[in-house]
Amino acid sequence: MRRLPVTAAAAVTALALLLSGCSGDDGRGTDADGTVRLSFQSLAWQKESVDVNRRLVREWNAAHPDIQVDYVQGSWDNVHDQLLTSFEGGEAPDIIHDASDDLADFAYGGYLADLRTLLPDRLTEDIPEQSWETATFGDGVYGVPFLQEPKVLIANKKILESSGVRIPTPGKPWSWPEFRQVTAELAGEGRYGVAWPLKEPVSVTLNLGLSAGGQLFHRGADGRVTIRFDEGDGVVPGTVRDQVDDGSAARTTLGMGGSDTLPGFFGGRYAMVPLGFSYRQQVVEQAPEGFEWTVLPTPAGSGRLAQGVSPQTLSVAQESPHKKEAARFIDFMLRPANMVRLARGDWMLPTGTEALADPALHTEENGWATGTALARELRPAPAQSVRGYPEWKDKVATPALQEYYSGAIGTGELRKRLVDDGNRVLARYQR
Repeated sequence: MRRLPVTAAAAVTALALLLSGCSGDDGRGTDADGTVRLSFQSLAWQKESVDVNRRLVREWNAAHPDIQVDYVQGSWDNVHDQLLTSFEGGEAPDIIHDASDDLADFAYGGYLADLRTLLPDRLTEDIPEQSWETATFGDGVYGVPFLQEPKVLIANKKILESSGVRIPTPGKPWSWPEFRQVTAELAGEGRYGVAWPLKEPVSVTLNLGLSAGGQLFHRGADGRVTIRFDEGDGVVPGTVRDQVDDGSAARTTLGMGGSDTLPGFFGGRYAMVPLGFSYRQQVVEQAPEGFEWTVLPTPAGSGRLAQGVSPQTLSVAQESPHKKEAARFIDFMLRPANMVRLARGDWMLPTGTEALADPALHTEENGWATGTALARELRPAPAQSVRGYPEWKDKVATPALQEYYSGAIGTGELRKRLVDDGNRVLARYQR
């Protein structure tokens, strides 16, 4: 199998995580009394989400004394390097929480188990095909997609209503040109119509680009992927650039993360902020008393409300000696009622059809109904299964888009770098 680079820092992190989360015979294999012991590395980080994950582990352990699961706390900050180190060292967790856009190299490298023969029909039939596509690499399925997060517009309700602009709904969203016009109307008197937090610009640009017919990555009949920058690919970056240039979008937020924009949003400096659906929790917890806000769908184009997502996934390590037991635990975690608990804990959407229909996820409160209305439009992120995407993202796309949004380069140079430099990167992974 192809060996991937390992960093010393990742090795230390992996060792610390594994040692801190294991018990019995180091969290793997079978105890002396015959009890199967599995390790489950979770990346839940918000207290509400961590509590739900830990409760589910306790519930499983109480009902299955012969198959015990040890909870291991991981971190999104370094999960790729940490997992890589644990795979290379033969110490990977049995059950792995990750995101689908991080799985490609692990799947092609032989580190993850193909789940097609391990999962029950109940689970495979409950999750839609477009979600399974996010964890399908080659002929195998290497993760169970269970939580997903659309982008939405979180808006200052008072500013929108007093402006007189049309309020969009999932049934009648703004078009990209209309969104462009609305942000111009909302700007003025020390206020911007929108704040784009684009510290990590690639996923936002690609995923929202699907709504405008953009795709960027194109797979040929021979399975090889090439990059093209067509008309639809330019709609989202062109809209953002125009908004920044005319002052309807804040230039200062381009280098910010989503949380960094919230103080200005609460202070009325920005009328709207495009954010992941889970940011609603921070708004609820941090907004000043009396602050009124609402959740709106992102703009639509020729691709309607389509947008790309990279769902959170649960996988099984190929080296696990108890793959069937690990798959049983995943099935338990993702029963419809449990999937709803996980979704509410993370303020995200479940992938499961039955869980998504739960009335608790269709309330108007905190924008849940808007999010669930977008679920049917979610598609695999454009680069979901592209080998070499992480390198293209880090070395080519991120700096190119950052320079474009800041005004340092134009559309022609952006296209040249994304396509020409990008295809050279991808070619090395497709020899």
